[in-house]
Amino acid sequence: MELSNIEPQIIWKNFSKLNAVPRPSKKEERVIAFIKGFGEDLGLETTVDEVGNVIIRKPATAGMENRKSIVLQSHLDMVCQKNSDTNFDFDTEGIKMEVDGDWVKAKGTTLGADNGLGVATIMSILESSDIPHPALEALFTIDEETGMTGALGLKPGQLTGEILLNLDTEEDDEIDIGCAGGVDVTITQNYATEAAKGQIVRIEVKGLQGGHSGMDIHKGFGNSNIILGRLLYSGLDKQNIQLISVDGGGLRNAIPREGSALVSVRNAQEFIEAATILKKDILEEFATVEPGIHINIENSTTSDQAISEEDSKKIILTLKSLHNGVYRMSPDVKDLVEASNNVARVELKGGELKILNLTRSSVDSSKYSVADQLKSVAELAGMNVEFSGSYPGWKPKPGSEIVQLMEKIYTEKFGEKPHVVACHAGLECGIIGANYPEMEMVSFGPTIRGAHSPDEKANIPSAQKFWSFTKDILANIPQK
Repeated sequence: MELSNIEPQIIWKNFSKLNAVPRPSKKEERVIAFIKGFGEDLGLETTVDEVGNVIIRKPATAGMENRKSIVLQSHLDMVCQKNSDTNFDFDTEGIKMEVDGDWVKAKGTTLGADNGLGVATIMSILESSDIPHPALEALFTIDEETGMTGALGLKPGQLTGEILLNLDTEEDDEIDIGCAGGVDVTITQNYATEAAKGQIVRIEVKGLQGGHSGMDIHKGFGNSNIILGRLLYSGLDKQNIQLISVDGGGLRNAIPREGSALVSVRNAQEFIEAATILKKDILEEFATVEPGIHINIENSTTSDQAISEEDSKKIILTLKSLHNGVYRMSPDVKDLVEASNNVARVELKGGELKILNLTRSSVDSSKYSVADQLKSVAELAGMNVEFSGSYPGWKPKPGSEIVQLMEKIYTEKFGEKPHVVACHAGLECGIIGANYPEMEMVSFGPTIRGAHSPDEKANIPSAQKFWSFTKDILANIPQK
């Protein structure tokens, strides 16, 4: 089936147009121009603020002028992840999509349904002539995925809407009323290099699921950086290890799927035998949740400058000690992860080390408890640590008028109650709410699986359900 034949056609048409435009985080110039042109072509008031957020205003339809005004909000950027064997340039190419049963997927890359389906939905409402709605402000933010700098740069007074509908969650039976905040923890150090003294071994981990480092952090998925650290640690007792290079993971908000390390050891056969025993244990540990995991440990003829055994040991011990995964479950909200960390990226090249983490929590104090633990481990190893990109969480308000309205509409429309939840992901609502404290906020969206990974896919029947739900919400917004 072609995308153009899927219902609702207006959504998939706009999603296809959007996905033809390259839109990596921090490289949104083309998609900003695209959305700005879209609003101007419709004859609607369209502005771009100083950081690059696009705001398009549409007057209320006839008879809806006395309803509370609405902000429809989604982010323009997307997570750019691809399989190692996929030849694709996110900076220059549009996403290549295909239909697989009830799902829309991309060919070897992230799909961009996060948050492209939200953007396409807002585009569809803006261009419609037959959908009743109050006065609308469509807010398209930038750089949500790698710093939320768009939301952080949105100034007070730019919006006048009374209710914000954020279209950026991934389960169509959920109404989200709270989210986690986050902080980037970056560990760095430069080391002197020397000639590799031993035999060369290459370790490779691949085939992991990856996924969203907030929404999927509790699912027990493998982290390629942590697995590499375990395999390297297994040889410390009997080997003099020199690290030549490490290349694991990618973006902070994606659980790393792949990684490799090149090391010099005194006795390659002995090292490989010991690591292979651990490999067997790891494969058994992850047999259920990571059926595609593959670990390869082999001799290599590739060699280069290495760092000293002493410095290598410090790095390996640090990788073994950094907290990864759930740190604390919420005592107040059932089944909600309160705090976590994702060891997202480990890179050692030419003696330069970088370890990128994303620490999340719905409670600010526990967010920094995790971050400070990472800092303590790294500083004990003589490394440098920087905190950056901190953003607040979003405190739930379950009794708000918009939440009650959406619960009522959902129950009457679909014959069951929705799940009113808070999520362990970074939504922009917390940041926007800091400047607009009186604005009621809620987040919802269609079902998406595998966000932030090349397995990302969007459910077609769910998009139909989401579109119908959204239209009914707009038609029933209460009076001012």
